[in-house]
Amino acid sequence: MTHYPKQEINYEPYTIRTMLKQKEKKTCLLCDKELKGRSDKKFCDDYCRAAYNNELKSVCNNHIRNVNNALVKNRRVLESLLPESRSTAKATREKLIEKGFQFKYHTHLYNTKNGTSYFYCYEYGYLPLENNWFLIVKGREG
Repeated sequence: MTHYPKQEINYEPYTIRTMLKQKEKKTCLLCDKELKGRSDKKFCDDYCRAAYNNELKSVCNNHIRNVNNALVKNRRVLESLLPESRSTAKATREKLIEKGFQFKYHTHLYNTKNGTSYFYCYEYGYLPLENNWFLIVKGREG
């Protein structure tokens, strides 16, 4: 008869915590419906998963959307003040503001060799002049 060495079997004690884990029902993170299926499942369906993630990202997405809307509006204002037949035009600060222009939003700057800075909203730009006047240009982005 062959004798094998004794192996110690380490059983996890069957505690109340273990019982609760087994009885604990997981629910959808969005709608609280009981989940069935995989143990790592977090949502009952694709709609809840997408809605939950959209809600998480909504604050960031709203800020991005608002900034982009302001940039697009600034572009439209500059475009409206620059006649198609001309490459430049002038407008006052008051006229720009009256049309809804927001000076704090621009896509990029173009610095010329002589040190002047053009502010751009996509392909339309403006150069601050004296006495609250602005030169509006198209297509000179850097």
